[in-house]
Amino acid sequence: MTDHQRTITCAHVIGPDGPMAGAQSIAISDGRIASIASATDTAGEKLLALPALVNAHDHGRAIRTSSIGADAKPLESWIHYLALFPSVDAYLAAAMAFANSALGGAGTVMNHYTRTQGLTDLPTEVAKVARAARDVGVRAGFAVSMKDRNPLVYGSSEPILAALPPELRPEIETRFIRAPLSPQDYMTLVDEVASATDGPNFNVQYGPNGVQWCSDALLQAIAEASARTGRRVHMHLLETKYQRLWADANYPDGVVRMLDEIGLLSPRLTLAHCVWARQDEFELLAERGVTISINTSSNLHLHSGLAPMAEMRKAGCQLAIGIDSKALDDDDDSLRELRLSHLLHAGSGFDLTATRHQALQSAVGNGRFSVSNITDAGVLRAGAGADLLLLDWAAVDNDSLRDDIDPINLLFSRASASHIRELIVAGRSIVKDRRVMGIDYPAVRREILAQMRAGMASNSKLSAALAAIDHVIVAYHCLDGCC
Repeated sequence: MTDHQRTITCAHVIGPDGPMAGAQSIAISDGRIASIASATDTAGEKLLALPALVNAHDHGRAIRTSSIGADAKPLESWIHYLALFPSVDAYLAAAMAFANSALGGAGTVMNHYTRTQGLTDLPTEVAKVARAARDVGVRAGFAVSMKDRNPLVYGSSEPILAALPPELRPEIETRFIRAPLSPQDYMTLVDEVASATDGPNFNVQYGPNGVQWCSDALLQAIAEASARTGRRVHMHLLETKYQRLWADANYPDGVVRMLDEIGLLSPRLTLAHCVWARQDEFELLAERGVTISINTSSNLHLHSGLAPMAEMRKAGCQLAIGIDSKALDDDDDSLRELRLSHLLHAGSGFDLTATRHQALQSAVGNGRFSVSNITDAGVLRAGAGADLLLLDWAAVDNDSLRDDIDPINLLFSRASASHIRELIVAGRSIVKDRRVMGIDYPAVRREILAQMRAGMASNSKLSAALAAIDHVIVAYHCLDGCC
């Protein structure tokens, strides 16, 4: 449902060309912005309106990974700890994850679904995820996870298993070593998921986990299916230095060039991270119209490095921003993520790679396209979809020393999720005064935690096995004495 007709008076509105002059009234009608005009009555609450933000890369986790001890580890070790999450109700888990993104200011959210609950077949499970997205009110992208090699390390699993204590090896084998689907079965699965769930605000995509986890045959099948159907592809690439080393050893002519040769590089592709990609690779990605989702906080937490955004921009890459289920404060604050990414990568001195307004436009416009295939750039103007974020301007500018302060500077200096008054998507108010309007958030959280706690009780052997495999994985990656 939409708030069919409504007028919102704002002290400041950030439009396509930057902050508009003076107070503005935004008229919403049937899910779209009918008009934006100078306000005559400004006696009400002081608000700052900007486009609803986008979480362009995420995994839909209901509970923070640090709560299960998955923290302070590089990705190659950290990723196995996700198995400690027990299976819970798919609708509740998705509702919790989408609600957290919305509370952080994101009206459009990507879910690369790399861990299923597994309590039903996948199309039935994803139908519950789609219903959760509708109830919360976000626009969602959903990438069906695909992988068929290297379940433990970037290479054979047998030496890793052989190095484990014999009593713990079966636990790791049971949890991680499974026969994968064939490439054609994966394509059929995506078709089945799409038939069950695809819709105007739920965009089903192919979701290869990454080159190191997907065979050439699987990647080729995805490229061909995407070209045939027009369906988008969402994939990790070169997130860590170990992935770079593996890629160079296995694709000496270049892993990005290989992806181009099989037809995977196109405007339909979004690549998460690209921290360890090179300038010539960025130039090829830009030429092919690929979107890169930057995930700054996640890369910091997992010691993956900093994505070279300046080099990406220089090459002409399209950049979006994702939370990756691991924001700076282990929350889903898209405002803080936007600020952190810009300040770390904007440049030095007078040599800036992007203005603050350009950074906002890029994050929203490229993010909406990569997640939802929407090409309207997400800007606030008459005729556009009514996707907007309203901040408490009086709280943001609580010093109130100048009437002519540039609102976009304060947005990038201090705004956070705590300043959000309302998030509107397609004219519908989905968050208001820290309350998620479409679900009973406190009840959902209580039930999810109850199910998690009940499921965690049976994980003591897995915890011991993970501690043991940690040591083996460190040794595997540090044969050159790096550790």
